[in-house]
Amino acid sequence: MRRCARFTFPLFLLLSFPIASWSADGWPSRPLRIVVPYAAGGNSDDIMRPVAQKLSDATGQPVLIENKPGGGTLIGTDYAAKAQPDGYTWLYVPAPFVVNPSVRSKLPYDSLRDFAPVTMVMKSPLVLVVNPNVPANSVAQLIALARSKPGALSFGSGLAGAGHLAGELMKSMAGIDMVHVGYKGSSPAMTDLIGGHIQLVFSTPSEAIPQVRGGRLRALAVTALRRSSTLPDLPTIDESGLKGFDVSVWGGIAAPAKTPREIVAEMHAQLVRILALPEITDRFRALGAEAVGDTPEEFGKFLRYQIEFWGKVVRQAKIKVD
Repeated sequence: MRRCARFTFPLFLLLSFPIASWSADGWPSRPLRIVVPYAAGGNSDDIMRPVAQKLSDATGQPVLIENKPGGGTLIGTDYAAKAQPDGYTWLYVPAPFVVNPSVRSKLPYDSLRDFAPVTMVMKSPLVLVVNPNVPANSVAQLIALARSKPGALSFGSGLAGAGHLAGELMKSMAGIDMVHVGYKGSSPAMTDLIGGHIQLVFSTPSEAIPQVRGGRLRALAVTALRRSSTLPDLPTIDESGLKGFDVSVWGGIAAPAKTPREIVAEMHAQLVRILALPEITDRFRALGAEAVGDTPEEFGKFLRYQIEFWGKVVRQAKIKVD
């Protein structure tokens, strides 16, 4: 899967040095931890580890990435929800956070009441890719093909993942019938797509781009409202005819509810500064993502909207994971 200084001191110099004054009653006085509800070594680690290092440089305290995978992000999210709200535990909030309330019958936490939003860290579009044997070179042609052969096209993804939801949203908006094939992760779906066992996938840029450049897949569009700086020549699905189509993979930071506002504000200020650093924006861009750094109010509004929006899509598609 969305901010100025009065001084004349050059902005690039302000961004280059850590802010040494942390005024919330001496916080932090010990190591911080960011709970990532995924296994170590994935894209979330690639995003958060350089950010954590910059936070450590600024605070003078270690900032640890604590990977707690399992339960479709539920285990790590619940762990953070129940942590002491003292400013030393933070949650990396991934996109499933807004889908889980709809696809699961019960959550061990309340997605809105149990967390204090801080900021969105990054967002990235998905890339709609097809097997080269599919006779479609554009979204319009793909939709026309699907309409001419209802149920003949299949798309693959993990159950209730971003790729699944993007496909269901396309089905709904275009009025077409495609079959979803569930996989345990994106890699086997991409393998079957390259092998011609399924026809299309909504993939992350990091997985799609090498296959497209190698001629093994054909890219038709990106799923965000704006074109990707990584793939600037690729149109959006929105501009290809499905107005308002907007799906992104994103990640943000939240704190356990009741974390002192002063500490949340301090963390927000540091994250916004870090996310504007060229070395961070370049690192994100290499992963097909862009740094964000919005306000806690904007991030909270985004979360509420996304929970409501995807709830409608999930109910229409009758998606359940338990």
